[in-house]
Amino acid sequence: MKPWRGVLMALSLLLLSGCLVTFKEPLAASGPAPKGLLGKWSSTNAWGEPMNLELTRVGKDRYQAVTYFKAKPREREAYPFTVSRHGNRWYLSAKVPAQYGGHFTIAGFELTDTHELVVYNLDLDQINQAIKQQALSGQAFQTDDGDGVQVDSNLDKVFAYLDDPANSDVFVEAVRYQRQARGQ
Repeated sequence: MKPWRGVLMALSLLLLSGCLVTFKEPLAASGPAPKGLLGKWSSTNAWGEPMNLELTRVGKDRYQAVTYFKAKPREREAYPFTVSRHGNRWYLSAKVPAQYGGHFTIAGFELTDTHELVVYNLDLDQINQAIKQQALSGQAFQTDDGDGVQVDSNLDKVFAYLDDPANSDVFVEAVRYQRQARGQ
């Protein structure tokens, strides 16, 4: 698995089409995560492999995602992240590995009434279109693993764009986790 995909999967962001949207600034933690986010979750990745996700608090308004495949429970990876609420949406942010710019990724997430954790990726084409229309500023970049775009706009401008209901199609469902039953 490609390293940045591991980071994003850890945050439940199985990237679609090998595309990556990064930001120069991380999300500032704006308070505690929503009730029900922390704990153990399970899903199946795009390759049909069962995987687990454990979300824990590691400091004041700082969290960690630990991922592992059910078939390889000892092979775990841990990634720190922050959460923030803007408008009607919850967001998470994590550092991207240096070979992909070392900046930050941002994703949306929600906890459903059916006890699922749904994570939304930012659509690369939509972000590129926003840059061409000058709603955001940034530039494309290439890696051995696919295309990406670095958004240079400050976070106030980014969230004004993301929170606008007219731009709701910029979010694409990336993965859906189910709450693990106690004792699993």
